[in-house]
Amino acid sequence: MPKETLIYTNNDVTVVWKPKLCIHSTICWKGLIEVFNPKERPWIKMGGSNSEKIIEQVSKCPSGALSYFLNTEVPADTIPEKVIAETANMLKVEVTPNGPYIIKTECSIVHSDGREETKTGTVALCRCGSSTNKPYCDGGHRKIGFKE
Repeated sequence: MPKETLIYTNNDVTVVWKPKLCIHSTICWKGLIEVFNPKERPWIKMGGSNSEKIIEQVSKCPSGALSYFLNTEVPADTIPEKVIAETANMLKVEVTPNGPYIIKTECSIVHSDGREETKTGTVALCRCGSSTNKPYCDGGHRKIGFKE
């Protein structure tokens, strides 16, 4: 199993943590400190709450660093392979020099009003904040001389 992926399990559910994806939003531990406590090691204690509450909290992770699967869906001896497969299929976002974020695979965009749309092919997302078509890039970074 890759070192950048850690698993925590109880009898019902397995939580997968990919630290490199974490944006430290604090949603996990502020919502369920009995399970997710960054001051303790290990920081995830699956016995701290019931599986339903753990699943509910993991589902709120905005970065995808935390995910879960039900243990009944995957035999225990195949958990590492499942985690490796999920890591291999991870969404790749390219940060272009002085330009947008580029996604070159199908993805789902969830807008602030809750509207969802599926994009296929290449999608350019605004990184500079000047787009008039947010979250998509409209080339506004060139007009404002965005450098990063």
